[in-house]
Amino acid sequence: GFLEDGILVQDVSRTRRRYLRSWTFTWDVIAVLPTELLCLLPGVPRVPGVPAARANRCLRLPRLFEAFDQCETRTGWPNMFRVAKLTLYLLLGIHWHSCLYFALSAQLGLGADPWVCPCFTRLLRRYLHSFYFSTLVLATVGDTPAPQREEEFLFVTAGFLLAVLGFATITGNISTVIVNLSAAEAAFYPDAGPVQLYLQARGTGRRLAERVACWHQHLRAQHKLLAEREVLQHLPQGLQAEVAASVHLLALQRVGLFRSWEQGVLRQLVLRLRPQVFGPGEFVCRRGDVGREMYFIREGQLAVVAEDGVTQLAVLGAGLYFGEISLINIKGNTAGNRRTANILSIGYSDLFCLGKEDLTEVLAEFPCARAAMEAKGRELLLGMGRLDMGAEAAAMAAEAEAQWRLQKLEVALEGLQTQAARLLAQLEASALRMALRIQRLE
Repeated sequence: GFLEDGILVQDVSRTRRRYLRSWTFTWDVIAVLPTELLCLLPGVPRVPGVPAARANRCLRLPRLFEAFDQCETRTGWPNMFRVAKLTLYLLLGIHWHSCLYFALSAQLGLGADPWVCPCFTRLLRRYLHSFYFSTLVLATVGDTPAPQREEEFLFVTAGFLLAVLGFATITGNISTVIVNLSAAEAAFYPDAGPVQLYLQARGTGRRLAERVACWHQHLRAQHKLLAEREVLQHLPQGLQAEVAASVHLLALQRVGLFRSWEQGVLRQLVLRLRPQVFGPGEFVCRRGDVGREMYFIREGQLAVVAEDGVTQLAVLGAGLYFGEISLINIKGNTAGNRRTANILSIGYSDLFCLGKEDLTEVLAEFPCARAAMEAKGRELLLGMGRLDMGAEAAAMAAEAEAQWRLQKLEVALEGLQTQAARLLAQLEASALRMALRIQRLE
């Protein structure tokens, strides 16, 4: 297809007409003409064994480069494709150089001196010798017979110069591939080097450094990508939601809170979630800390432990969530915005983190979800003995009184608006009568 005003046109007839009217059609026709048949005509000069009449095939190079560019942008292994493309260029360059070497040898006479190609009977042996000779020249290895004639000196000198340029190009391409690999890893995974150097400079224990190293190793081994927002930041908002939903939507639907929510809402919510990975024996939150996030368990197991940090009171698995009590305003909560439990990661736990501001926006749009979350939080607080029933009743009474007063204010405001509208109508009517009297007097 082709683009027309930004729209991809895939109609075959329109594509055909556009192609036939373009310069690429003429270029492609010239490139595929069977010009090698000219060599069969009597009296046409040609070099034996060298199909120089097929040089028009080189006009397909722009198409080849276009195909390479499209493959490089669509393949899942762009760096491997670049290495393969560079290897192909090397082999092709050596092949062309060996063809020129054989053509020069045939012009000077096969086997005329030690430098030219020997007069082998088999064509494969001639090609292999020419390819081997060109490899030695272009690799600047040397160990080739010394040239005897001016043409040979010029050919070897030109080959060495091309080899120098080729080595510079190869080195630049390889370094670019390595830099791209490092940049891609840095974009996906955090670098463990600075943390290890910091721990070493501060003289911390070896055990802590091993825990940090194991955490980084787990991220790479299990393909846990934490920098999702940085990777997707250049995509438009809708496409970001599509990509994030395709990756995390199934895990998000396993959370009981979101099972009754609409797909469109979950696609927007998934952009607010931040993935986090906790290692074995690491506390996700401690009792008494100020709560700023709530967590949804994607994979792994977490334990609710007592104050000693060992006794397990409960085990949380995939699909559950916690930390919402310190974020939502539950009436009668004596803990306020403090954490009410110690949550410890048993193994490596993959969690979704949702900030307080994002949670407030989501619950404001879905009152049913807020009511369900408050009900569960009230049940947990009641079981832990952190719910003051008197304070809850007083808060509910105060809220009811505030609601009643608000309704009275709304009724009074409506009455004032009605009176203001009546006065405004009277003022307009009196102004109109005054204007008519002035008109009659004039």
